[in-house]
Amino acid sequence: MPGGRLTQQERQQIALGLADDLAYAEIARRIDRPTSTVTREVMRNGGPSGYRADLAHRATEHRAHRRNAPARGPRPADRPADGRDPEAVAGFEEAITTVFMQSGLSRMPARVLAALLLTDSGCLSAAELARRLDVSPASVSKAVAFLDEQSMIRRKRDERRRESYAVDDDIWYQSAVASAHANATVAATARQGVAVLGSATPAGARLESVARFLDHLSEMLLRAAEQAREVLLSRPVEADGGAPGER
Repeated sequence: MPGGRLTQQERQQIALGLADDLAYAEIARRIDRPTSTVTREVMRNGGPSGYRADLAHRATEHRAHRRNAPARGPRPADRPADGRDPEAVAGFEEAITTVFMQSGLSRMPARVLAALLLTDSGCLSAAELARRLDVSPASVSKAVAFLDEQSMIRRKRDERRRESYAVDDDIWYQSAVASAHANATVAATARQGVAVLGSATPAGARLESVARFLDHLSEMLLRAAEQAREVLLSRPVEADGGAPGER
């Protein structure tokens, strides 16, 4: 089984496979690569609907050039020389970005969310995000607008009215609540369809089942979010029963 980086021809085969709606395993079999290699390649380069062979190839070359480039000046303040392994941090950032993409986020919102989570302050301005991710301010603006709409980040303004974006413990609770409300909205709309199509028709019955399922799911999610909020707001407890730092 070949190793090393994917070639441009292999990336073109991946793009063709995605266009034919083939499973990752089948695409991997055709180019004689592990399925994990194909999955990682697609998810880090736009996902199944946004993958482009030429763009993916250029992005890989760009990342390789950056890794091989001479070390530049001091790292940004959110990545201090505090003993952390830069390669390990970068690897984890790539891994959690991929997980966010697999859960439904497109690449740029996933990268922004990962960057905020890995920043000790949990808060960065648009300019800081653009520098950290090496992307345009316009890309950051679209990503934060989406994340804000989904209640996954919080906008902040300092005394000089400069805007920044933050993740904190309550964001996850708010995101869960927003998801529950979205499910409830879909359920209510489905019931409108029942009235239009008729409850005795197969389509109407199907929509009623969807509505009942989503109503139940929304109620359960709201209850679970309220209970889990206490976990978010509580401090971790060490094995001896005390909070970290308490001796």
